[in-house]
Amino acid sequence: MATKRNGNIRAVTDADIPVPAAPPKTVSEAAESGDHLELLISLRRRVAETVQDPNCPARDLAALSRRLQELGKEIASLQLKAKQEAAEDGSNSTPDEEWDAEAI
Repeated sequence: MATKRNGNIRAVTDADIPVPAAPPKTVSEAAESGDHLELLISLRRRVAETVQDPNCPARDLAALSRRLQELGKEIASLQLKAKQEAAEDGSNSTPDEEWDAEAI
């Protein structure tokens, strides 16, 4: 089955390449920033590093794994809440494009 190609397809240019993200903040940097979400993300990264460390004591592994799961749930909850608030404010809305029947 042949499909009609969209005329808006183009090659990626150097201008399209995203700028690399800033290095992640340490726990102390995130705490000083006052941003609760950043703090949780840096804590999650720190706990994950400790869990993966082969020298992590077995007695600590269960508690750290549980805390890692809790941090993940709390981060997801805060991100969802922020996304919903942005949608309610309309600040994250994208304007509709014109309808093009030929694109079908």
